[in-house]
Amino acid sequence: MPARRLVSALGRPGLGRSGETGRASGVESTARQPYFLNPPAVRADHARSRTVTKPRVVLVNQYCYPDVASTGHLIHTLAHELARDHGFEVEVITTQPSYGDKDTWVDLPSVVREDGVTFRRVWVPRVSKNILAGRAIKDLTFLIQLQLRALFGRQRGTVYLYTTAPPYGAFVGAVCRLLRRQTYCTLLYDSYPHLGVWVGTFRKGGLIERVWHWVNRRMYKGASRCIVLCKAAARLLESNYPIDPAKIRPIPNWADGDKLFPIPKKDTNFAKAHGLAETFTLLYSGNMGLYYEFDTVLKAAEILKDEPFRLVLVGGGGKKAWCEEQVRQRGLTNTIVLPYQPFETLNDSLNACDASLVTIAKGIEGISFPSKLYTSLAVGKAIVAISEPNSELRDIVTDSSCGVWAELGDAEGLAELLRGMMRDPARTESMGAAARELFEQRYTRQVCAAQYAAVLREAGEQAGVFQPAGATP
Repeated sequence: MPARRLVSALGRPGLGRSGETGRASGVESTARQPYFLNPPAVRADHARSRTVTKPRVVLVNQYCYPDVASTGHLIHTLAHELARDHGFEVEVITTQPSYGDKDTWVDLPSVVREDGVTFRRVWVPRVSKNILAGRAIKDLTFLIQLQLRALFGRQRGTVYLYTTAPPYGAFVGAVCRLLRRQTYCTLLYDSYPHLGVWVGTFRKGGLIERVWHWVNRRMYKGASRCIVLCKAAARLLESNYPIDPAKIRPIPNWADGDKLFPIPKKDTNFAKAHGLAETFTLLYSGNMGLYYEFDTVLKAAEILKDEPFRLVLVGGGGKKAWCEEQVRQRGLTNTIVLPYQPFETLNDSLNACDASLVTIAKGIEGISFPSKLYTSLAVGKAIVAISEPNSELRDIVTDSSCGVWAELGDAEGLAELLRGMMRDPARTESMGAAARELFEQRYTRQVCAAQYAAVLREAGEQAGVFQPAGATP
C-alpha cells in the first residue's frame, strides 16, 4: 500500500476521508506522514521546514473540563491562556468525562473548537477509577488511540506536553521521538510507580515497579523539559532517574481568580442551606482520594463535638465511603459529607466556611501535591493544613501567615488550633486576607500560564521547531 494511502487508512487527525489536507490546515501532506515512511528527499525538506512562525502545542491529559478532575480544569484553563495571551496554536487530546461519579458524566462531541483551542475527545470505556482492572483498560484504550494520533499527527512546529494522566502517557512521546523526532515535555501531577507502592497496589521491588521505572527512564530521558509542581517532586525525579537538573522546572498549579473570589460566608446560599452561617465551619472540598488524610480532622471533630464547630467534607473518591462510615461510627453530629457541587455554584460553596482544610498523607509529598490549596487561597479563607513536619505545604502556609498547621495524627493539637481560630475571628479573617494576597502574587492562572509558555517556548526553540522570539520568518 502506498505511504499516503497507508497513513490515510490509519486515520490521521484533522484530515478528511480522502487523506487530503484542506486550505484551512495550512500543512503540506508530507509533513503529516510518519517520519519512517517519508523518502529521503522529503525527509531532508521536512528537516529544513520544521520551524514555523506560530508555535503549536498539544496538551495531553486523560481528563478535561467539564470532568470533575482538578487536572482537567487546570488543562482547560492552561489551553485557553496559551492560545489567548501567549500566541500558541493549541490542541487538547482527552476523553469523555468519566472521572467522578456517574451523575457527573456527560456526552460531548468528539471535536470541539472553542475560542481558538481544539479539544479532541477519544472514546474510552467508562468505569470507576477505583477499580484497578477497569482503570487499566481505560488507560490502555486511551494510550492506543493517543499513540496513533501522536505518531501520524503533525510534528512540524509542535511541542507536546504529556501529563501523568495516565501515568505512562509520556512513553508515547518517547516512541514518537524515536520514530518522528517529536519534541515533548512532561508534566508530573502524580508520580508512579511511587504512588502505587505507597497505596499498596503493587510491591516495592517487584516486577511491576521495576518495569514502570524502566518506562519512566525512557520518558524522562527523551523529554525536553520536565515540569513538576513543587521542589519535593523535583528532588524525587533527580534521585530516581538520570535527568539533567536543568531540565526540571517547578511550576505550581493555580486557580481562576476571576471565577473564585472571596465573599462573606453568611451571604452564601450553601451556608444558609446547611445551617453554617452562625457556626465556625471548616470545609474540605475536592477529591477524597487515598493519598489525603482525614483521620486527624475527624478525631478533632470528635473532640469538638460539644463546641460551636462544624466540619463539612464535599467531594468524592476512594476515601469518601470510609469518611461517611467514620462519621456514623463516631456519632459526629457536627460533621456532614456531601457530593461534588455543581461548577456554576463552586465559588458559593467554597466560600461557605471560615477556614479551608488542605491535607496530604504521610510519605506522599513529592509524589503528589494537593491542588485544592490554590482554590482555597483564591477564595481568601484561612488555611488549616495537615501534613508531615518537613512538608512544603507547611512552609507555604506558615511563611505567608495565611493559616495554621498541624502534624498528621495530632488531633488534640489540631482541636486547640481550631479553638484559637474560633476565639479570635478577626485573626482568622486576617489569615484569609493573607491567603488571597499570596494567591494573587504566585498562584493565578495568568502568573502560572506565563511560566508554562516560557518553558514550552524554550523547549521548542532549543529543538528548532519554534522560531526564536524576534527572529524574521
